[in-house]
Amino acid sequence: MRRGRPSDGQVEQWQPRLWAILLGLLAILVYLIAFVVKNDNRIEIDFVFFDSTVSLIWEIVLMLGIGVLGGVLLSQLYRRQRRRAAEPPGGGS
Repeated sequence: MRRGRPSDGQVEQWQPRLWAILLGLLAILVYLIAFVVKNDNRIEIDFVFFDSTVSLIWEIVLMLGIGVLGGVLLSQLYRRQRRRAAEPPGGGS
């Protein structure tokens, strides 16, 4: 494998992909900024024992975090259950 400057063919192949990735990342960033700005409304959350007023975006982020954490925990429980079911009776190793 030769180190050094890439040939013209390699540079031409790589440049469009680089620009496509950069434009994609820019579009995602613009979308996220617009999403935060549009969801900046204040909402009241009733936690049974107390109330709280927060921005809607923080409620969305909190629910997303709870959902991801719940999904990870459930997948770990499922994997552990399948592993136990696959072990031979008697738990021998």
